[in-house]
Amino acid sequence: MANKYKIFDSHAHYDDGAFDIDRDELIENLNEAGVIGILNCSSSYESIRKTCEIINKWSFIYGAVGIHPENANELTGNRLEEIKDIIKSNPKVIAVGEIGLDYYWEENPPRDVQKEVFRKHMIIAKELNLPVIIHDRDAHKDTLSIMKEFPEVKGIVHCFSGSVEFARECLKLGYYIGVTGVVTFKNAKKLVEVIKEVPVDRLLVETDCPYMAPEPNRGKRNKSDYIEYIIERIALIKEIDPKQLNLRVNENFYRLMKLEKYSKM
Repeated sequence: MANKYKIFDSHAHYDDGAFDIDRDELIENLNEAGVIGILNCSSSYESIRKTCEIINKWSFIYGAVGIHPENANELTGNRLEEIKDIIKSNPKVIAVGEIGLDYYWEENPPRDVQKEVFRKHMIIAKELNLPVIIHDRDAHKDTLSIMKEFPEVKGIVHCFSGSVEFARECLKLGYYIGVTGVVTFKNAKKLVEVIKEVPVDRLLVETDCPYMAPEPNRGKRNKSDYIEYIIERIALIKEIDPKQLNLRVNENFYRLMKLEKYSKM
């Protein structure tokens, strides 16, 4: 059955092992159900290869390549050059990511290592004039500081978890705010306040699948067509028609990623 929305999932991980048993069938069904686009974001060095395989196989899936802060130790000099070469050689790689800082887990690489790797990716984005997909968990101050070091770089603060004040600073720098299924959770009061503050033309919707499925599917494996629940929740918060919101967030993604020719899909 076709989805009532034309969904563009601005952050997914279909390279994840959670999709190994039925990846191709699932992706085909998503496209038939109204998912018109997906940005698959790599996280580890190994996932860069998997992401490239997926985007080369499926015409409606694009890629972001980079090393997640949890895996910052994986970035060597040679791999940094390899990432640059992959971006240059594959036109379907349209962003650098998932990159950033994660201070939540004690077992993550040291903060200085994370910051160094984050900066190296930001340099690539600046050189190649590409947007970035930023992961920020319990690291708002340092994340913002590094973002400010690269005023030419724009992108998405993925799975936004900061305050209204942090959101305002991100908006000043030209960034977009990525909203996941967390907005449907009962304890999402802070995120609701952020969404009230952020203009519609700076919002994006994302699954981060297979993680963080929205209500009523919380706890299940997430997938891109579940974005309909995110759209409807944001539309309720912003007091606008959900189908209009759907169109607006898609246009936001096309604009940021310079995919204007696809905007009438």
